[in-house]
Amino acid sequence: MASAFAEVCRRVLPGPLSAIDPNSTALKIYRPMFTKTAEGIAAAGGFGEPEQWHFNWRREYTKDEWLDQIPTQGLFTRLAPDALGEVLDTVGAAVDALGGRFTLSYTTVAVTATRLTPAAAAADGRPDA
Repeated sequence: MASAFAEVCRRVLPGPLSAIDPNSTALKIYRPMFTKTAEGIAAAGGFGEPEQWHFNWRREYTKDEWLDQIPTQGLFTRLAPDALGEVLDTVGAAVDALGGRFTLSYTTVAVTATRLTPAAAAADGRPDA
C-alpha cells in the first residue's frame, strides 16, 4: 500500500512535496523537529536534560475509515477535488487488494524535561533558571 500511496502522491502533489519515500517512516521524517525542540528546551535554561520518550502502538483501519482520514491530512486538505479523488481511488484500490483492511504502526514521541529548582539550577551552573 505504501508504494501505491507514494506513486499517486508523485502524480498529484506539487514539486518536491511529491517526493514521498515509501520506505521511510514518519519518525525519521519528524526526528529533526524533535531534536530542535530538545535543543530549545536546553537553551532556555532552567531544565534538566531533555529526553525523548517513544511509545509504539498499532491500529487496524478499514478502507472506509482510512479514506475518511486522508482528506484531513496535511496537503491533502488543499488538493483540487479531482486530484483528491485520484488519491482516494488509488489508495482505496490498494486497501481492497489487502482484503479491505490493514494495520498501521505508529510511534508517539514526547520531548520532556524536568524543571529545575533555583537551587538545583545554580548547582548545575545555570543561575538564570
